[in-house]
Amino acid sequence: MSDIIEEMLEEEDTQKGMYMTFKSGREHFGISIKFVNEIIGIQNITAIPESEEYIKGLINLRGKIIPVIDVRLRFKQEPLEYNDRTCIIIIDVQSTVIGLIVEKIEEVVTIQDEDIEPPPKLVHGNAMNKYVWGLGKVGEAVKLLLDPDKLIKDEDLEFMEEAAEEAQAEENAEA
Repeated sequence: MSDIIEEMLEEEDTQKGMYMTFKSGREHFGISIKFVNEIIGIQNITAIPESEEYIKGLINLRGKIIPVIDVRLRFKQEPLEYNDRTCIIIIDVQSTVIGLIVEKIEEVVTIQDEDIEPPPKLVHGNAMNKYVWGLGKVGEAVKLLLDPDKLIKDEDLEFMEEAAEEAQAEENAEA
């Protein structure tokens, strides 16, 4: 048993400071690799009626129904038509699997704690600031480090979970 715990701690240690980076608009973001399950191409999305604009709907990933949100819309950026560069980052946040639609994956980078600064307290009106917990310096570039827990409001999370459960139950009934 202690081998398993030791292995988990080592794995977490190797992921420390690693971030999946992606582009949205003119900004470059990073999300801790510990939240990332996988990256997939854009898929058919089933819309959820009466949901927030940024909640694009549900996808079926190998038989599991997953809600997806459009990061650009969440950050109040101009919508962008999806293309072959558009990806969905599948993350696990608050024990819920969610897809983040991003326009382009960049790379996985290691950012040391000493290269991360808190975001400046900017004037209200910039929606991105409430989702960013730090500014990571990578060479001459700066990556806005996201707090995935803040990307989705609790009530939206509940709404998406319920919609996914209903869709999963329907799919299971059809099978």
